[in-house]
Amino acid sequence: MIRDLTLADLPALEALFRGAADYVALETGAAVDGSQARAVFTDAPPGVDTATNLRLGLFEGDRLIGKVDAAFGYPEPKDGYIGLMLLDPKARRAGHGTRLLRVVEDRARARGARRLLIAVLVENAAGRAFWARSGFVPERLFKDKEYGARRHDVQRMVKLL
Repeated sequence: MIRDLTLADLPALEALFRGAADYVALETGAAVDGSQARAVFTDAPPGVDTATNLRLGLFEGDRLIGKVDAAFGYPEPKDGYIGLMLLDPKARRAGHGTRLLRVVEDRARARGARRLLIAVLVENAAGRAFWARSGFVPERLFKDKEYGARRHDVQRMVKLL
C-alpha cells in the first residue's frame, strides 16, 4: 500500500532509515540518529513551503519499506523535485521504486508540474541507472557538493511529464 506520510509515521520512518543506513552513510557519512526521519517533514528547496511537499510511504503490512518525497515549484514554478526515494535493502530491485515513482508522477501532473527533477550522487551507480531506466536524463552536474561530512559530485536528472 502507498499512502501519504504524516508525523504519526515518524517511528516507521526512523526504522526505515536505520534499515537503509548504507545509503545514509554513503550520502552523509553520518550514523542514523533520527534527524534523517524528521527532515522528511522539515526540509524543502529554497523558497518552497514544506507544507506543500509530497511525502509518500510504501507499506508491506504495517512495515514501512520505502518512502519518497517531492517538493513543487523548484527550480521553476512548474517543476517537481524529488528529494529522496529510499527503500529498505530487502525491498530493492523488486519494482517498488517504479511503483512509488508512478504515484509521484501522477500527483505531480495533478499539481500542474511539467517536469520532475532528481539529484543523484554520481557514485550511486545503481541509483543513476534506476532513474535513467525511468526516463530521466542528465541535465546538470554539480561538482563537490557538501552533504553532511561528505562531498559528492551530483548529477541532476530531469524527466518531462
